[in-house]
Amino acid sequence: MRATGENARSVEKFTAQADVLHRLVAGLSAADLDAVPVPGRWSLRTLTIHVMDSDQFAIGRMKRVIAETNPLLIAYDETAFAASLGYAALDVGRCCEIFRLGRLHMGEVLAQLPDEAFARAGVHNESGRVTLAGLVAGYVRHVEHHMVFAREKLRALGRDAHV
Repeated sequence: MRATGENARSVEKFTAQADVLHRLVAGLSAADLDAVPVPGRWSLRTLTIHVMDSDQFAIGRMKRVIAETNPLLIAYDETAFAASLGYAALDVGRCCEIFRLGRLHMGEVLAQLPDEAFARAGVHNESGRVTLAGLVAGYVRHVEHHMVFAREKLRALGRDAHV
């Protein structure tokens, strides 16, 4: 039995975002990606890689909630990741592809689950109990949240806000 109703819609939204990072960086130069057009904010390169990194955690968390009983889900420091993992030297196109494939793969896993699986939960060390349904919806919102900032950066660069 497959997910229905709101669970199915959340999975569809999650999977439909697979190409959002490719669309974000399409046609941008390295200078565009590395510019900080909005003072105090990340560059488009850092934002893109952060979204990919975050999704890697999301996928791991979702799989653990699906497969394990009440797993502990550990937070990570996104600022430390951006500062320590050499984002400036990473291939943005590859990061977009990792994000795309992760979303498609996890979307396939999620789409085959019955509705009751979306009530399964884990315990996040900072925010407490979280269900699979909450994780899926939360990571859809995470991408939407960052695309607001991406559009702001694109406009500041004089580029079409195409995401």
